[in-house]
Amino acid sequence: MFRFEHPEYLYGLLAIPFLIAVFWYAGRKRKEVINKFADSTLQKVIIPTYSRIKNRVKLTLLLTSFVFLIVAASNPQIGTRVQEVKQAGIDVYIVLDVSLSMLAEDIKPNRLERAKFQIANLINKLRGDRIGLIVFSGAAYVQFPLTTDYSAANLFLSAVDVRSVPQPGTAIAKAINLSVKSFDLKSSTKKAIVVITDGEDHEGDINQAIDQAVSNKIIIYTIGLGSPEGVPIPIYDASGKRVGFKKDKNGTVVLTKLDDITLREIAEKANGKHYLGSSNQNELDDIYEELSSIEKTEFGVRKVTDYEDRFYYFLAPAIILLLFEFFMTTKKSTFFASLSMRLNLGQD
Repeated sequence: MFRFEHPEYLYGLLAIPFLIAVFWYAGRKRKEVINKFADSTLQKVIIPTYSRIKNRVKLTLLLTSFVFLIVAASNPQIGTRVQEVKQAGIDVYIVLDVSLSMLAEDIKPNRLERAKFQIANLINKLRGDRIGLIVFSGAAYVQFPLTTDYSAANLFLSAVDVRSVPQPGTAIAKAINLSVKSFDLKSSTKKAIVVITDGEDHEGDINQAIDQAVSNKIIIYTIGLGSPEGVPIPIYDASGKRVGFKKDKNGTVVLTKLDDITLREIAEKANGKHYLGSSNQNELDDIYEELSSIEKTEFGVRKVTDYEDRFYYFLAPAIILLLFEFFMTTKKSTFFASLSMRLNLGQD
């Protein structure tokens, strides 16, 4: 099996036609300048040792070495053997509130960015566990399903903002219900949901959602972000400058308050724990310790191919060609120069 470890570097090969065009144009301009300065007979006297053939060879060596260097940088690899690796772990859905209230700055830089930072740290710590992300405000959507591709998970996480869900509101019940449906309930793997929100639920039957999770042996952890006293929600323009705070229909500034009681009840009823979010502590670290203590369950077998690097097959020729190009001159060879001179004398 053959592959390139960094195939994106191969796009550098697209520069080859451009370089050929540049060298051709430069050579043409040089020839035009020389022809204006002297005719062909005088050129043989002024630059008798110049070899156009050697100049073309040098350019060919340079371009060829450039191709080899690009291929070497992309690191061609050969698969030597295929191994079957058993996958074991737990399934975790992060349920993230992306309503406008999550832009409140009582937790720095704001509630949403702090939550995303914590989730990214959790993803980087996972080893074999499957993680998924559900975003919600007035509705809930799967941002990415359960996966062990942590790089892709971080990529999708980075795209999350308050515009990810167009419906306003905070529907925690819908998010929990969607999480339960998104699990493979027939699988024997241990399952957990981590809800990160300010807790201001505006719709839905939370108790029914919790009962559904508990009946499927799903543990729910909650992280409450914000302050019970309430803070205003800042509004920013396109340039990132704050232009004011969110107001209601009467022109009064809206205060978003943490509903810590609701989140605590959710965690207690679903056999989990509740954590109060802060700017200087990573609550997901504590939850990760809890998750690590849960018994891991085998959920599949993944085929892994061992690859060996073969970049040196291209790097070595590139270096050799560059050395040839460096030491090669554009002067005609002595043998060919004397042969040419003899042929000219013979004709005379």
